Amino acid sequence: MSPPLPAALADWRATGRDLHVHGRRVFVHDLPGPTADAPVLAFLHGFPTSSHDLAPALAALRARCRVVAHDHVGFGLSEKPPGDAYGYSLFEQADVALGVWAALGVSRAHLVAHDYGTSVLTELLARRERGLLPLDVASITLSNGSVHLDLARLSWPQKLMRSPRVGPLFTRLASERLFHRRMRALFGRPDAVDPATVGAMWALVVHDGGRAALTPLSRYLDERVRYARRWHGALERCDLPAHVLWGRADPIAVPAIAERLAAEIPGATLTWLDDVGHYPTLEAPDRWAAAALAALP
Repeated sequence: MSPPLPAALADWRATGRDLHVHGRRVFVHDLPGPTADAPVLAFLHGFPTSSHDLAPALAALRARCRVVAHDHVGFGLSEKPPGDAYGYSLFEQADVALGVWAALGVSRAHLVAHDYGTSVLTELLARRERGLLPLDVASITLSNGSVHLDLARLSWPQKLMRSPRVGPLFTRLASERLFHRRMRALFGRPDAVDPATVGAMWALVVHDGGRAALTPLSRYLDERVRYARRWHGALERCDLPAHVLWGRADPIAVPAIAERLAAEIPGATLTWLDDVGHYPTLEAPDRWAAAALAALP
């Protein structure tokens, strides 16, 4: 049984709601912008955390946009079915994202993705290329994701969780103390994010049986290899306004990934956050939000 959520997450939970999409419960925030016709910014979060990563940047984003952010199935406050009952494929996560947006009446959006979310985004682009995307995409922003897995420097917990044999044992034994230590190693500065925020990240990871979901979720790394041509090809042929927004001090999604993305996506712009690591929405939320908004067409 997971421990109760920290009191600091009470407002976050209260301001969101559950939707039922493709038979799964999905937690979502749908926050209005300054006007009724404000453009929609839809956020796809990373692994192993949740859309709560966007919380510090929300005020700045909402000054211009309606913001929609959901927790992928298996993450945060969304349903976390056992691995033998759900595939946890990036294809399924793309289906869920589209289902969320359809349920909220979103027909056009700027898609902004971080980490794991960048892989979901590339699958959406592959469907768009084939005329199968029921959404008008206004622009894309990719932020600190290991889309090019050959260039990424995976952490040892990522490597362990990827193993079907070792992963479940590791996730059962992993502690909050280890989580804090590993998170600090991902930031541009160890003290860039306050301990209470990291504690909230951990609470959302393990909430409602989240430990058991981590190993099946980690299969997305194998999908990145298996479907590399499908997803990299969609980036290479992308005809959308594209922005690569990157924390340059990221030890996992290293700068070489950002440089390759900016080179392969036609017309893409590249923005560096020089002293920021893997979690720019938490480490430098105002700078990240300002850069994200400035690049919107």
